[in-house]
Amino acid sequence: MIPDEGQAIALHRKYGSSERIVNHCRTVAHGSKILSSALAARGKGVDPAAILAGALLHDIGRTMTQGVDHGYVGAGLLEKEGVDNVVVEIVRRHVGAGISPEEAASLGFPKGDYIPRTLEQKVVCFSDKMVSADMIRPFEEEVRRFERKGHDVGRLRQLKKDIQDELGEDPEKILLPDV
Repeated sequence: MIPDEGQAIALHRKYGSSERIVNHCRTVAHGSKILSSALAARGKGVDPAAILAGALLHDIGRTMTQGVDHGYVGAGLLEKEGVDNVVVEIVRRHVGAGISPEEAASLGFPKGDYIPRTLEQKVVCFSDKMVSADMIRPFEEEVRRFERKGHDVGRLRQLKKDIQDELGEDPEKILLPDV
């Protein structure tokens, strides 16, 4: 099952997500819908229902943990709920700009690759990086946050480039046309 918006919000309620988490997920979903529409308009085959569900549910794991493991924890919750694997993988792979198998092993995660690979996964991951709380903000703010935390800025920039290559224009300019 690919949850629609009402079903996604019901899952948040079931697992006790705060309004802050739900509002953040709604903002990420808004940005993801904008990028999904722009990609579809350029003839790119994307699954808008999976993108919407993945964006709305990407932080459901934060009901159980505030750590970097919230992606795979949320994916596990959604698997138990019978959510389609395409959505589960969006949730599993949205943290940071992705987590390599080696990084996952060092963090004690279950063995696996947590880097966004599909266009749907990349759209949600990038949209999440463009949102702080419930506001879409400039990409360079997230770059600075990555630098402060010692995260892989190169992988973050590559994520943006991958989407830009698919769109043929800067995704930030689509999300923040007045900046």
